[in-house]
Amino acid sequence: MMKSKKSWREKLESPRPAEVQPMPASMKSRWGVGTLLIPRALDVDMLVRRIRKGRLTTLGAIRARLAKDAGATIACPLVTGIHWRIVAEASEEDRKARRRGPAPWWRVVRDDGRLNEKLAAHAARLRSEGHAVTKGRVAGFARRLQAL
Repeated sequence: MMKSKKSWREKLESPRPAEVQPMPASMKSRWGVGTLLIPRALDVDMLVRRIRKGRLTTLGAIRARLAKDAGATIACPLVTGIHWRIVAEASEEDRKARRRGPAPWWRVVRDDGRLNEKLAAHAARLRSEGHAVTKGRVAGFARRLQAL
């Protein structure tokens, strides 16, 4: 019998702890020496929930906050992005199941204001909050950024 796939909510609530480790050699040329945080999805979820309506933040700002809170040089860009996607998908599962309080994942954009093309509802959710979205990017996003 095959094991069923985990739901996005189960992935979000994974018990695996965050981990700070020495910067891998493969990342030193870009990020320098120091330490790398492998964050938990729930930590990303916590930061996403802090973003107020009408405001935005970037994945870079989330990574910077996670790293600062953990005392690390940087938070892993790949893992943080994956966890943001898990937050988004779990929130959509919650919305469809009519659970209260899904995380406002749509208020997170890439560092240049672009949207995630894998999440079809990204532009629609932003527009519903009054943001102008043109060609997959939030117009004037820098004026709406919220510090975390």
